[in-house]
Amino acid sequence: MRGRHLTRSSAPFLIALCALAAALGPLGCGGGGDSGDAAPRYSGTALRPPRPAPALALRDSLGRPVNLRQFRGKAALVTFVYSHCPDVCPLIVSHLKTAQAELGRRVRGLQIIAVSTDPRGDTPRAVTGFLKVHGMTGRMLYLLGDRRRLQRSWRAWDVVARADPTDPEFVEHSAPVFGISASGRLTTVYSPNFRPAQIVHDVPLLASR
Repeated sequence: MRGRHLTRSSAPFLIALCALAAALGPLGCGGGGDSGDAAPRYSGTALRPPRPAPALALRDSLGRPVNLRQFRGKAALVTFVYSHCPDVCPLIVSHLKTAQAELGRRVRGLQIIAVSTDPRGDTPRAVTGFLKVHGMTGRMLYLLGDRRRLQRSWRAWDVVARADPTDPEFVEHSAPVFGISASGRLTTVYSPNFRPAQIVHDVPLLASR
């Protein structure tokens, strides 16, 4: 299954992140750090000020209901992927796995959540295989749904996801990674080519906020 990702690199991508922040609300966009002298300095792009994270309530690949609110008290990372993606999605998941390993015991303060961008191809069986291949079984929740439910989540998070009408296996989507603080606030955004070290640095900060 082919896929195209609405991504940017370097300066143009930072502009895109600022546009994303503006779409999510009256936020500032900086190169790391919240407003206020005592605020932590994040490695990801900080949203200033942080705001309540958009709603996210779907079922995972095992059919269990998942609500982002149940992870209050932990840092959470939310990303949008699909299981047959040949390039960017596996890279995101691989880097998240690396960050988990480098966090050591601090990983207990982190929950990773992936949301499907492909309601047609992301069957429970396909997602189970994806998690197994990438060593993320039990280490990442992968949320599924029909197109109506997923579209509601995409809109809430200002994520683009669409299939080519001439080729339903072609999925085009934006692929940010959102950092959510322990108090449930959308705090940082990471580009799809983030470095694991950014996550390792930011997770303890997110978990403490």
